[in-house]
Amino acid sequence: MTSGLWELVLKGTWVTIQLLVLSSLLATAVAFLAGVGRTHRLWIVRFLAGLYTEVFRGTSALVMIFWVFFVLPPAFGWQLVPLWAGTLALGLTYGAYGAEIVRGALKAVDPAQQEGGVALSFTPWQRLRLILLPQAVPEMIPPFSNLLVELLKGTALVSIMGMGDLAFSGNLVRLALQESAEIYTYILLIYFVIAFLLTRGMRGLEKKLKAGVGKAAPKRETAAGVVEPVGVGGGAK
Repeated sequence: MTSGLWELVLKGTWVTIQLLVLSSLLATAVAFLAGVGRTHRLWIVRFLAGLYTEVFRGTSALVMIFWVFFVLPPAFGWQLVPLWAGTLALGLTYGAYGAEIVRGALKAVDPAQQEGGVALSFTPWQRLRLILLPQAVPEMIPPFSNLLVELLKGTALVSIMGMGDLAFSGNLVRLALQESAEIYTYILLIYFVIAFLLTRGMRGLEKKLKAGVGKAAPKRETAAGVVEPVGVGGGAK
């Protein structure tokens, strides 16, 4: 390929990375909001979170992009640029899958941990922040890693809006050179490299989050020479 065509592919790669970052941030925020909402004590909150999850899990991401970019603008009198339309559609769609990951991880925490928080007179927000999330988040990382890779592959759907992402740029180069095998091999390799970096990064994050989980409590020796574990606040258990 000529330098100009390579520049086109690199620009498409940059657009794909931007879309991936923005949509993953939105999906993560929505996933935690809806996932926590599905475990809320109020039924109306659980119902609304469940309704969102079921609707967006049961619809096609491609059709959602059509709706956000082609259907909603005439109805409301505004137009989103392709980057923000793709971010909104993909973030809401994949956020629904992430909500189930969050809900499942929160439910997997030992109920005795919740009861301990109640015994300590923690508020629901304190129990969530101090007890549930520190134990649940490390367990969310592997499924979130898979979901992030799926989101990366889903970014190719925005090419239907004429957005110059990696898939769209690769198709333009293919039309210019009339070489399908070579161009699409390059595109596959670029997607693979990005996905590989994502999975390695998420694996490192998982190890970091789990580093302090399951460690034995520090111990001290009493005046009688007996070794005892140190409890919260430095006192013996």
